[in-house]
Amino acid sequence: MSTIRVGGATLNQTPLDWSGNISNIISAIEQAKADKVEILCLPELCITGYGCEDVFLSNWIYEKALKSLLLIVPHCKDITVAIGLPVKLDSKNYNTACVVENGEIKGFYAKQNLANDGVHYEQRWFTAWSTGKTSSIKIGNHSYDFGDLTFNYQNFSFGFEICEDAWRKDRPACRLFEKGVKLILNPSASHFAFGKTLDRERLVVDSSAQFQCAYVYANLLGNESGRMIYDGEILIAQNGHLFKRNNWLSFANFNVQFTDIDILKQNSTGKPAEYLRDKNTEFVKAGALALFDYLRKSKSNGFTLSLSGGADSSSIAILVSEMVKRGIADLGVKSFVSKIGITTLPEKIVGLSDEQAINVLMKSLLSCAYQGTINSSKETFNAAKALAEEIGASFYSWTIDEEVNSYTQKIEKALGRKLRWETDDITLQNIQARSRSPIIWMMANIKNNLLLTTSNRSEGDVGYTTMDGDTSGSISPIAAVDKYFIINWLQWAETELGYKSLNHVNSLSPTAELRPLERHQTDENDLMPYSIIVEIEKAAIRDHKSPMEVYKTLTAMNLESSEQLKAHIIKFFKLWSRNQWKRERIAPSFHLDDFNVDPKTWCRFPILSSGFEEEIKELEKA
Repeated sequence: MSTIRVGGATLNQTPLDWSGNISNIISAIEQAKADKVEILCLPELCITGYGCEDVFLSNWIYEKALKSLLLIVPHCKDITVAIGLPVKLDSKNYNTACVVENGEIKGFYAKQNLANDGVHYEQRWFTAWSTGKTSSIKIGNHSYDFGDLTFNYQNFSFGFEICEDAWRKDRPACRLFEKGVKLILNPSASHFAFGKTLDRERLVVDSSAQFQCAYVYANLLGNESGRMIYDGEILIAQNGHLFKRNNWLSFANFNVQFTDIDILKQNSTGKPAEYLRDKNTEFVKAGALALFDYLRKSKSNGFTLSLSGGADSSSIAILVSEMVKRGIADLGVKSFVSKIGITTLPEKIVGLSDEQAINVLMKSLLSCAYQGTINSSKETFNAAKALAEEIGASFYSWTIDEEVNSYTQKIEKALGRKLRWETDDITLQNIQARSRSPIIWMMANIKNNLLLTTSNRSEGDVGYTTMDGDTSGSISPIAAVDKYFIINWLQWAETELGYKSLNHVNSLSPTAELRPLERHQTDENDLMPYSIIVEIEKAAIRDHKSPMEVYKTLTAMNLESSEQLKAHIIKFFKLWSRNQWKRERIAPSFHLDDFNVDPKTWCRFPILSSGFEEEIKELEKA
């Protein structure tokens, strides 16, 4: 018989949560055994968690990982399991997959290609294993094969590509094909990004066709360590046909998918139709899960949000609402409440209908405050209040004019002159934003909440944000997406998600509301159209082009007149250069797009530089 049952499992792990990670692994193995899976692939580095960062430079983590492995091994009776963990051999650190068959370790495959671009820094912690090399490792009184290995099972052999291995031109699969391998397992820790699921599907399906094999892909799940989100995708294909995929971005601790395949089948059945994903749906699913995991793993009681009635804070409020709705739909009320781990939640929640439970939970989990000034409008207040009422959040409102006047009067007395909008514009704007920070922090501290900041990527590009003001907070959920996307997403959310109160927000032009109302302040008048910022940042930041190269690229797109475009590009580069220090201080944010401006993950830029002086002069003369 050449038909076997193969499977993959996704796991929501946490760095260094030894007992929790082991529990998820064992639960997945037991589920797979109940489903009569014969070969099971678990995700990359699932014992320790992928995001341990520089703890991977410690010696003790490798000792603890092996001890954890030995606790899992006895649970692998009557099944073959690939388990991801870091291993130290001859004073070097390796990223490995250990194969355990029927309760016995059979060997360790070591990753050959380390991810070292974008958000990945694997070469800082691990050594890439040499192609074709094998060695051995001693654990206790036993010695096991280690390195570039294949494994025999019944009448066929199987091998590995660990995540980045599969994305290289000279990949292990090329050599596995030459060896006649019929099954390739890919344990992965592949971060979420918009549209990435289609790239993975193409990789898995095309690989199964190209190498005439069955291919099993198993990814990590959830917000593992703060910034990266893992979508928990499981894909199983053979000879160009996708047999199985799971419901990704789940709120569960683990998920197992499996299928029966004729492992020696040679004919190709062709590629199936692709599962199209739209960016709007991806954003809400990823953002909701990321907030849920961040909340429970940080052991906080909820979120506090300065709800201004504008696009940014409104989008974050919707994400929290969707976190509760989707989490309950996925887990049920009882499991959702248990998993979130907040002891202060009312006991009466369990037993309520889903709709009733959502209302109770939202009032407990999200506290919103509208912090108005003399420069705030009735329209933004009404927008904030209507949205908070629709989603069921706790809503407070107060003014901060007294605090602003106190600060202003003190500095005027010290300087011996009055502050005026004509001469002190930025100062008078910033003091309002900064005066909001202490009191909203008080609310967050009193409730043991995470304070959500509302910075978006476009503001990060050009520094259109007040440090110690609107950037103040514990986490910045939308700092990795651009304002143009947020504006359009809110219109989608109003119609597709049914948030009718968003018509207030969607009818307003984005504004900081920091200047007197008669000055009619808008973000785009202060900066440039957000649609233009998006195109400039793609070319300048994502694609690393110079000012002149950006100009040539965007001129071909006919976005606006050449002179306007040139002026906007020059303004962008000047603001980008002088505001790196702000980006260094933005609260941790979720990685959502294929790039971001967080210097701790994707985009490093010097705090001090010439500011592209020569390049800007060249563009000015063009």
